[in-house]
Amino acid sequence: MANALNSKTEPREPDNEDAERAPLLREPREGLPAVTADADALAGVIAALGAGSGPVAVDAERASGYRYGQRAYLVQVRREGSGSALIDPIACPDLSELNAAVGDAEVVLHAAHQDLPCLSEINLRPTLLFDTELAGRLLGYQRVGLGFMVERLLDVRLAKEHSAVDWSQRPLPEDWLRYAALDVEILIELRNALEAELAETGKLEWAREEFASVLAAPPKEPRPDPWRRTSGIHKVRNQRALAAVRELWYERDRIAQERDISPGRVLPDAAIVEAATAMPRTTADLTRIRQFGIKLARRYVQTWIRAVDRAREMDQAELPRPNAPGDGPPPVNRWADRAPEAACRLEAARATVTGIAEDVVMPTENLLLPDTVRRLAWAPPETVDPGSVGEFLRTRGARNWQIGLTAEPLATALREATKA
Repeated sequence: MANALNSKTEPREPDNEDAERAPLLREPREGLPAVTADADALAGVIAALGAGSGPVAVDAERASGYRYGQRAYLVQVRREGSGSALIDPIACPDLSELNAAVGDAEVVLHAAHQDLPCLSEINLRPTLLFDTELAGRLLGYQRVGLGFMVERLLDVRLAKEHSAVDWSQRPLPEDWLRYAALDVEILIELRNALEAELAETGKLEWAREEFASVLAAPPKEPRPDPWRRTSGIHKVRNQRALAAVRELWYERDRIAQERDISPGRVLPDAAIVEAATAMPRTTADLTRIRQFGIKLARRYVQTWIRAVDRAREMDQAELPRPNAPGDGPPPVNRWADRAPEAACRLEAARATVTGIAEDVVMPTENLLLPDTVRRLAWAPPETVDPGSVGEFLRTRGARNWQIGLTAEPLATALREATKA
């Protein structure tokens, strides 16, 4: 905390309840670094980071809601002895030399699952990870945002007013850059505080297993039928209307990718759902739907009409199924009628996992994924004992610490539920 407060801060201010608030970080302790945007500057940054010591704090800013995809538009890096650097990954799209410079040093990220994919795109791939958000979850924090955790553990505040801006903008305003630099300013101090708490609560080895699992996870496969995640699709009542959602969604995605803008800025989900429900036949009918009258959507009005027409003219066999096919158990609300024994097992398994999670003070989903619990209850091993249950959990990706905590109690719960 002492190091954190070497940065410039504002005086404590009372909050709405007249309690003192932590001081607000205003300036990076060594001043705002220039943005690294050419090969020579990048070589200097890499050399400085290689000469530093200890963990490397990393953050990335994307342009979610503005651009297509999740690429990084700014990368912030900090290490003891080398200070902070702001790197423009559009001008410097290959950070592979940074990997070699820091070697096997631990990389500290907050919510690594969000940043690792875009960092991988620019060839920045950690070999050792500390995820401060995941550490907070394992410690049972109900709020794990960076700002909250910094204020709670280090007694300083981070400004968050630029968290949702368009980071693809060039040049980036100085106040945005200052905000970005401060996100890594005390990330290592936060890491150290969390590591001490993990050790004190006996969870440090659990955390190390989790961090290693995050790093080892393969890239996510494209989601099948991504159009089924259209917000409000539950309002669409028949297969032909579902086909219209699908056709409109893919047209929107194509346009968004071509223009490199967020799909929601081409056409909102609500417009897709309304058009699929109404199935308009003419451009006049279509533009009566308010969102189709906005400038960009109106430019493609013929595209939208052709998409709806394709859905209208499809053979029955071409229409999408009402529910996406899956490889898992049926929806839980059907179990009581279709498989009452499985429903009893699920109730017992859920209660067991909830009880253990309460004992070790963490969210149940961090102890075991809900899907894993459902699959175990639906189709348990032929012989239910701690060994077979543990092996089942391992095949679903559970880590050693999770298996050690849950395999035996779950085996007991499943056997007792079967007897009931």
